[in-house]
Amino acid sequence: MIKTEGGPSHPPLFRKMRLRLTLLCLTVTGLILAGATCLCLYFSESGIAKNGSTSFTNSLNSILTHLESQNTITLQWIAGIEQNHTTVLSLYDNGKPLFYQELRRTQEEKNAISLAKETASVKYGLDLDAADASSLLSKHVEFRFKTNDRKEYYASVVLLPKANGHLSAVILQSLDAQKHQIYGQRFVFLGADTAALLLLAVFFWFFTGKTLAPLEENRRQQAQFIASASHELRSPLSVMLSCLTASQKAAPKDAARFTETIQLEGKRMSRLIDDMLQLAGADACSWTLMPAPLPPDTLLLDTYEKYEYLAREKGLTLRIRLPEEECPLVLCDEERIAQVLSILMDNALSYTPSTGHITLSLSFTASHVSLSVADDGPGIPDPAKKQVFQRFFRQDKAHTSKEHFGLGLSIAREIVKIHKGRLVLSDTPGGGATFTIILKTAPV
Repeated sequence: MIKTEGGPSHPPLFRKMRLRLTLLCLTVTGLILAGATCLCLYFSESGIAKNGSTSFTNSLNSILTHLESQNTITLQWIAGIEQNHTTVLSLYDNGKPLFYQELRRTQEEKNAISLAKETASVKYGLDLDAADASSLLSKHVEFRFKTNDRKEYYASVVLLPKANGHLSAVILQSLDAQKHQIYGQRFVFLGADTAALLLLAVFFWFFTGKTLAPLEENRRQQAQFIASASHELRSPLSVMLSCLTASQKAAPKDAARFTETIQLEGKRMSRLIDDMLQLAGADACSWTLMPAPLPPDTLLLDTYEKYEYLAREKGLTLRIRLPEEECPLVLCDEERIAQVLSILMDNALSYTPSTGHITLSLSFTASHVSLSVADDGPGIPDPAKKQVFQRFFRQDKAHTSKEHFGLGLSIAREIVKIHKGRLVLSDTPGGGATFTIILKTAPV
């Protein structure tokens, strides 16, 4: 027979499918992660902005309370306020700025103060330059603005009436620290999301590989099955065509011999096709079972009676071993399990040499029943034990019997599997192979 070798571990079709599935999973997860990140950042940044606004309001209240209650404002207090509250405090006595403060201001701070005064005048109607002593009530407006160099500030413009005139002030607090906190947080989230996506990419790559592995293996097995089946079908078909050609040219007495060969090869093809259809039915899960509680010893006795004469003709000794205790029933399809036992017996008869022994045995536990077919033939090497149930696999490649296509054990395994049982291969003590069918006992 011809055994096709499996292709590369990841053929182009599956590699492309794996890459697409990985990218799809990564894209969907990335979008979800990006949405969750944006939502978290929105609430976090809103909290930061709210805290910044609250902090400025608290500082402002403290400054206004002091300005309203004190008649004398010291330069030391102003310096302390600017340092402790990270603010810029510009005071005006009857519209005139404090000379000391003007000397200490940077051009950037002067521009921000001027813009704050202009914004208060234009948008809120509080013009410090036009204020006079007739104002009896204190006035102040708070807002947020941005300078020409794109720096942002919280601002409060204040007008306080005094006994000898009025005191006005411009109080600014930069948003630089708040922005640094926000940008730092965004950078942390971006780094975390990037690391998460890289880890997810690795995970999805291996996950999709594991997911596609059974499909890839199934495709490989299908290709191998088709190649092996084509080879097995080609052999009898070639014989039939050559015999047909020969019979047309042969004498009438020889033509009968060719016709007989054609019939034999046709039956052989029929058996192979039947086996292939059975496996196709197993793959499509279209097999139907008619389970019923059965005594397992009856199954073994029927098998023994069916094969005892054939074994004797081949010079083999067929034995049966049954337990003395009453065996529990098994819930199974009698015809299907009998088919499995026949497949195991056919293999044993085919590979056990003359004068050898084949033993049918039965054992049980409270939950399982074991039906075994053991021979003392050449046995099966350990490396081949994993392959023996593969389709079209034959351990003895030099075996010339046309009765076996390497499908019997595959069919047997599928039948036992749909019974939710197991078909186990082990070594016979002293040499040989033992196949054991393990089935669950029928519920009482």
